[in-house]
Parts: sequence; structure tokens; C-alpha cells
Amino acid sequence: MPAIPGISSLVTAPDPSQSLLHPSPARGRVLVFDSGAGGLTVAREIADLAPGLKIDYAADTGFFPYGDKSDDALRRRLPEAATALVDTAKPDVFVIACNTASTLALAEVRAALDIPVVGTVPAIKPAIEMSETKAVGLLATPGTIGRSYTDRLISEFAQRARVIKHGSIDLVRMAEASARGDAQPLADFTEVQAPMFDARGGDQIDTVVLACTHFPLVRDQLAAAAPRPIQYVDSGAAIARQTIRVLPAAPRVESTERDHRLFFTSDPRQEIELCDLFSRFGFGPAQRVAVADDTLGSATMSALLR
Repeated sequence: MPAIPGISSLVTAPDPSQSLLHPSPARGRVLVFDSGAGGLTVAREIADLAPGLKIDYAADTGFFPYGDKSDDALRRRLPEAATALVDTAKPDVFVIACNTASTLALAEVRAALDIPVVGTVPAIKPAIEMSETKAVGLLATPGTIGRSYTDRLISEFAQRARVIKHGSIDLVRMAEASARGDAQPLADFTEVQAPMFDARGGDQIDTVVLACTHFPLVRDQLAAAAPRPIQYVDSGAAIARQTIRVLPAAPRVESTERDHRLFFTSDPRQEIELCDLFSRFGFGPAQRVAVADDTLGSATMSALLR
């Protein structure tokens, strides 16, 4: 499979020494799913690890962003969206490249599908292992910050460390805008992560978990705006390795269709800027997949991002 053009500069490539599976001869089709463009960071990691995979992308643009939706709304939405998208794309593995969705409704999505589902959870364990001060920042959406799943990860892996949490929807929008090519002032990245560093114990943070797949899109900006040198850690490489592990021995459907297909849950004609973004990364043209629980009405992702 050809590399996804343009995205290599947005994320850190996986370290081959950290994976016994690099590179993998795996074959099949994977559908990477997120509310918006954040899953591009995960798609890149999977493509690096398994160049022979066909990788498609689905964005739930009709319900973007997930981070400010209620738990009940997401629990209704996610299984229905996943089912509709998998019925159309017919992948071998469904990758939820979204911490908010995974920490809330991973079990419900798995119950709705008959193929392996890979979720995304905050990289708290590796961050604690990397930290010298044992003071770690957790930068996520408000939804992920408030999940009991996140609390359990902290309880299990950070017993001898301090985890300082900060949730931001603004950073999701900034990451989407930056990926579209809209320059964001560096001062905005200073401001958006300042509450984490200003909190009690924040002056000891040396490692930050990027617990939203959108955030690696602006890793460089966050690092440049940090008050001191900080390690920013995400779970993209781990997701890629797990995707390879759960691939079936043979593809679910033998297909000659191209890879890099693109699916939206809103009308692509109302998402011109987003279509342009994905086209720069080799995805598209976008096709709409209708979801029964379309509770957002006529509001589009592009309008929300303005």
C-alpha cells in the first residue's frame, strides 16, 4: 500500500525497536474511525507498520465533536454509526481512533459488530514509565477526562505518580483547523495547555499524554508552546500493533476496490474544507453513509469549526 502522502510530518513515526512486528506482511482491509480528522494520526501508524493493508477512513462528521456530547447520546450513536459504516466498507478490523468513544462505548460497539474492534485508550502506563519526575499531564477532551475508565487506568498504573488532568474541546478544533492549513497562533497553544501546567504540581510535569487522536496533529506546536522541554506521548503505535494482532488469517471479503476510501456521516458537499484536507492525505472522494440516529440536524462539521 502506498504511503499516505503528507501526513508523515504531523506525527512521530513508530520506533522499529519497540515492535517485533515491524514491518508486517499483513494483508486485509482496515477501517479507521473518528469523529473528525484526528484518526489520521492512527492511520499513519498502521500504514507504517503494515504497508500491505488497505486502509479506509470514516469520520462521523454528522456528530462532531464527540468530546462535548452526553454519554447517553454517544452510547446511542456509536453502535449505530459503526454498524452502518462497517456494512458499507466491509473491513476486516474496525479501529476506533478516538479516546472519547473508546473509553465510553467500546463494549457496545464490539457487541454490535461481528469483526474485531480495536479501541484507543490514554497512554498512561508508558508515560509513567518514561517520566523522570513521575508527574504526568493528561491532555484530553472533557469526556475522556471524566470517564471512569480513565480513572481506572490512573489507579492501576499511576499509584506512585501524580497525574494532572486537563480537558479541552478548543484544542480539538485547533488541531482540525491546523490540519486544514489554517495557521494557529503559538500563544493559543500556550493558553490551551496552561491550566495543566499551572495546576498544583504542574511545575513538575515532564511528560504529557495526548489522550485525543487529534492532538498529535499539533504535537510540534504544543511542544514549542510548553513552558519547558516536555515529552508528548500518544497511543498510535500501540493501536497499530494491536490492529495487526487481531487481523483474521484471511480477508473477510476479497476486494479489488481501492484503498484510502473515505466515508462521512454528513453530506460531503457541506464539508468542502474537510474533503480538501483528506484529499491531501490521499483519501477520497468522500461518500456519505447515513446513520439512523442523526440527532445533530443540519449543523455541519465545517460550520462548527469556524
